Amino acid sequence: MSFIKNYINYLKDNPNKYWFKRKLYGWGWVPVRWQGWVVILAFILFIVLSGMDMESNITPTDGQLILFFVKIVLSVAVVMWICYKTGEKPKWQWGPPQNSNQK
Repeated sequence: MSFIKNYINYLKDNPNKYWFKRKLYGWGWVPVRWQGWVVILAFILFIVLSGMDMESNITPTDGQLILFFVKIVLSVAVVMWICYKTGEKPKWQWGPPQNSNQK
């Protein structure tokens, strides 16, 4: 239970009002403000709608498949760019950040 409390406290500690904070384990971001959640939900909606568009064709052509994958790659790049611009600077992290006062 203390892990969950520590994780929530880490996410709430956001004096710079970042939309995304670094993940506690690994590399990447986690949405922590409503703006970040809107970005992630819009991204998921775009991916789902793109997939549904592909599903409507029984056998998609090569051009349709290429367009689908280009849309996916570009949308991932846009989300990563938004996370980079509105979030903490990414770095590899494994566990809660160490306080500079503790050694």
